[in-house]
Amino acid sequence: MTGLLTGKTAVITGGAQGIGYAIAERFIAEGARVVLGDMNAEQVATAAQSLGGEAVARGVACNVTSADEVQALIDAAVAAFGAVDVMVNNAGITRDATMRKMSEEHFDQVIDVHLKGTWLGTRAAAAHMRERGSGAIVNLSSISGKVGFVGQTNYSAAKAGIVGLSKAAAKEVAHLGVRINCIQPGLIRTAMTEAMPQRIWDEKMSEIPMGRAGEPSEIASVATFLASDLSSYMTGTVLEVTGGRLM
Repeated sequence: MTGLLTGKTAVITGGAQGIGYAIAERFIAEGARVVLGDMNAEQVATAAQSLGGEAVARGVACNVTSADEVQALIDAAVAAFGAVDVMVNNAGITRDATMRKMSEEHFDQVIDVHLKGTWLGTRAAAAHMRERGSGAIVNLSSISGKVGFVGQTNYSAAKAGIVGLSKAAAKEVAHLGVRINCIQPGLIRTAMTEAMPQRIWDEKMSEIPMGRAGEPSEIASVATFLASDLSSYMTGTVLEVTGGRLM
């Protein structure tokens, strides 16, 4: 049976681990070839190898805050597989602290990686896709961008900004056949979230009507939907994948 993404090439930033890696796994299972971008050159090369090697996956060292490196990532995908059909802007970091204690440097770092990085990825991918008359861009926001969390003035601002950026960009390129949509994950079980103090984890769990954390594969399923023709009449939307948390 043909997969939902058969013959498509996807670029995924932050693809060496966590949600990005889960999205890559699902895309490949649906017939896509993937190019992973990640800051850690060794880790992203290993991830690509574990996903099936050069026939289906390539790893490229990429700092998403650099326009040149983001463009090089797109160019690498075109060189390897001929085109970019799907772009997933997923790379991210956290530098949590209350506003009183947060350094200006940590504010700037989070804004740069999440918001500027998503803008650079969206811009570079859309420029390529508009020439081809088709393409899907999936940007990872967060429930933190909807409600704002204590200790995350930087992260919440960046993730809210990604929603506004995605909607504005979607309006610019919709008539050119390019769709741009957002996912807002809630509490997802990754190495980063499992490092939380138990008290914080329990507090977040108490807000989830479904009574459990989500799995990276559950974000990957929604990303697959937005990347595929199943969502062909959707652009500028924000899909919450939260188990009902903070609706």
